[in-house]
Amino acid sequence: MTRLTRARQLVLSILVFLLLIALWQAVCELRLVSPVFLPSPNRTLGALWRGIDDFRLVDATVATVQRMIFGWLLASFLGVALGALIGSSRVARAYLGPTLEFLRPIPASAVIPVAIAFLGLSNEMVLGIVAFGTIWPMLLATVHGIADVEPRLIEVSRALRIGLPNALPDIFASMRLGLTIALILAVVGEMLASQQGLGQDILLAARAFHAADLFAGVALLGAIGYVSNLALQSAEQRILRWRSGSA
Repeated sequence: MTRLTRARQLVLSILVFLLLIALWQAVCELRLVSPVFLPSPNRTLGALWRGIDDFRLVDATVATVQRMIFGWLLASFLGVALGALIGSSRVARAYLGPTLEFLRPIPASAVIPVAIAFLGLSNEMVLGIVAFGTIWPMLLATVHGIADVEPRLIEVSRALRIGLPNALPDIFASMRLGLTIALILAVVGEMLASQQGLGQDILLAARAFHAADLFAGVALLGAIGYVSNLALQSAEQRILRWRSGSA
């Protein structure tokens, strides 16, 4: 992709974003939706600025990002490590495959009552839920990536040396997906466990019918997701630069 094409895509993306903001403003001015439920962009921006100025949203954002990152890192480490071990062994895949397929579809939200029973309404419970819900994309991508080359390999050490580079594109794609899941589960966990963060802030704003504060929190979540995905995508391009060179 040339620089001109990337610049054109960036300009078009900005124009689409501005068009959506203008549509949002028009809906508010025409009062098609009650201001109690849909604040204008100006009110949302004002609430966002006030929350940043008094550090309320800053502290909440830091707490949410920390839970997202810690849970995601834990899930990434365990997912890649276990996936490498399982993927490099045909016996392990045969014995553990059914168990993985049984656990994988279980929604993380369904595990929350169990986590609360063992860990209580604590920060550790939220991290555990984030890690549980996030681990599956990385684990399965690593297993499948290494299993694709395993028949040509003899020793496990050789499988890890060749299989992991072969699986890296799938692993990075799953890590980007996992990062989004981690953010969602961190917010849900904060709402349920009453832990400081954007999840709790949004929930309290909704209960008090403070629509501008609610939308400010949602806008911050969108910004966190966008920036984190962009950072991981940039790291992926740098680390996998060898693929384009060998093509």
